[in-house]
Amino acid sequence: MSEDRKRLLILLGLAFGACISSGFGRFAYGLILPYMQADLGWSYSQAGWLSTVNAIGYLVGAVATVGLVSRFAQERLYAWGIVLTTLTLIASGLTRDFWWMSAWRFGSGAFAAPVFIAVGALASNLYGADQKKNAMAIALAFGGGGLGMVLSALSFPHFFAAQGAVAWPMAWLALGGASILMLPIGLWSARQLRSPVRQAEDAPPQRLGPMWGSMVAYFSFAVGYIVYLTFLSAFLKTLGAGAWTVSLIWSIVGIGTIASSFVWRGMIGRYRSGLPMAVTLACVAVGSVLPVVFPTMLGLLASSVLFGLSVFMPPTSVTSFIRQNNPPDTWGRLMGIYTVIFAVGQCIGPIAAGMIGDAFGNIGYGLLAAGVILLLGAVAASMQKPLNEG
Repeated sequence: MSEDRKRLLILLGLAFGACISSGFGRFAYGLILPYMQADLGWSYSQAGWLSTVNAIGYLVGAVATVGLVSRFAQERLYAWGIVLTTLTLIASGLTRDFWWMSAWRFGSGAFAAPVFIAVGALASNLYGADQKKNAMAIALAFGGGGLGMVLSALSFPHFFAAQGAVAWPMAWLALGGASILMLPIGLWSARQLRSPVRQAEDAPPQRLGPMWGSMVAYFSFAVGYIVYLTFLSAFLKTLGAGAWTVSLIWSIVGIGTIASSFVWRGMIGRYRSGLPMAVTLACVAVGSVLPVVFPTMLGLLASSVLFGLSVFMPPTSVTSFIRQNNPPDTWGRLMGIYTVIFAVGQCIGPIAAGMIGDAFGNIGYGLLAAGVILLLGAVAASMQKPLNEG
């Protein structure tokens, strides 16, 4: 097998890992949520809690990973993460109890964190010193989450239209089954990669202060973007959207995340500052508020295109920023720190938006609040300079 073909297969395996941990384990919930609400009688706050508890699990997993990267190779953490996430997906389809569901959503988030950290770090060095190819590899690997969205969007709205809300457990079991099919190549990819394990006491000191702009921006991104992915289907339902409309909008979002690497790779590979994050965050913000400001088919289509093309670019920008401004020995630990910041933001977004939706009787207000937070993050990112320029 040629080296280029092997790299592509490894990249496919990393993308499958992102598909399992993010696309299935975290984002597909937004498509299943309205039917769980209808069948189980949940409020927006309860629905937001299940997304928040998933984010709390993600936070716990991220904190644990910061310590584990100094003891275990990142490919091992990635492999364990995708296997355990698969098990939580299957378990989610085997209970109707709110607190057991909360436990499985917590586990899904906890096991997704090391996968997310490892995917970015492993893909970032797949092409050596070629910054543009590495930026594209990072984006394509994260784009696996978009693959999960597309597969879910093409299946679930029509499935529920035919079977009704009571069939939601089958959706979770289907996600688990699809994950099992993806595991072999995902685990194979992990075996092909060898990242160094650096002992904690040997790790170089980190100067986090100069990176404040990117950290604030990443926190704001986490607070805002998850609101859209959690409540988009619920908002579409309030507009009277049918199965075909929901399927179309979610499919466009997913396809956009896959295509986004080709759109943004030049900017992300070229700039060492926070500019790529600022621009992409602004696009995510506009995409988040468009359905509320223009609740028409044209507005929904514009929203799904803009959001899809931009939503996975802030994580890609952060990974590229870390790689271009810090020595290789620090990448894993810094990705862990940024992921902790990201996870804290995700804990806040869904439950806060759910409470806003309950207070106003319309989840659209939660989407508007998320858009404002995202715009503030874009401002912070625009102030982030390359580290060697202060």
